[in-house]
Amino acid sequence: MKEKIIQYITNSNEIEGLDFEAGTTILIDKPREWTSFDVVNKVRYQMSRIHGKKRFKVGHAGTLDPLATGLLILCTGKNTKIIDQFQNDNKSYFATIKLGATTQSYDREHEEENIKSLDSIDVDKVSQVIKQFVGVQMQKAPIYSALKKNGVPMYKLARKGVDVVAKSREINILDIRNVKINLPFIEFDIDCSKGTYIRSIAFDIGEKLGVGGYLYDLCRTSSGHLQLKDALTLDDLIQKLELRPTKERE
Repeated sequence: MKEKIIQYITNSNEIEGLDFEAGTTILIDKPREWTSFDVVNKVRYQMSRIHGKKRFKVGHAGTLDPLATGLLILCTGKNTKIIDQFQNDNKSYFATIKLGATTQSYDREHEEENIKSLDSIDVDKVSQVIKQFVGVQMQKAPIYSALKKNGVPMYKLARKGVDVVAKSREINILDIRNVKINLPFIEFDIDCSKGTYIRSIAFDIGEKLGVGGYLYDLCRTSSGHLQLKDALTLDDLIQKLELRPTKERE
């Protein structure tokens, strides 16, 4: 069977002449405070307009939290059938953790709580704990996540006050590098398997140090061989799509 040639849309190529219906894969630098579905819906609207269809096929290959930025892979048309190929790839992120407090969502979506002193913490202790997270391990997802419990996303249950317990699942932290410690903040690059929650890594590091911690900032820098440096901003993509001629609506 002939291997499918994937049409990529990046910041270095033009979209003129590309067949969105036959299938394209778009690299987007997701804006902060946009959900992954917000981006999909924005692009789907333009694709539907261009093709004269009420609902054009657009999907994303791996959710980014609303407060995260970075590489979001979109697939259009027939390329939505190969989304799993991208979802299964290892991911890389640049993460910032704040020690000395926790939040219910493990990130800045909720207010700080359980605030503790960092007097017992030093750079060497933090470095030793971080090293322990490299390798295969079991991880629990944050309750404020899109993982489903009995068919319902856990974050919806959590917002209703339902007591939710996530099952542990195996992940693999391939590498943590370029660690910079400027308490209460820690910065590093991390390479990991699919399904890894960096928010949980932040929480677990805080737990091991005994002072709590949460994810302060996150940017996805790569997915498989695809790189953030090649991604379009959402505004740039929409501007390009708005210049495409439209068909009569079916």
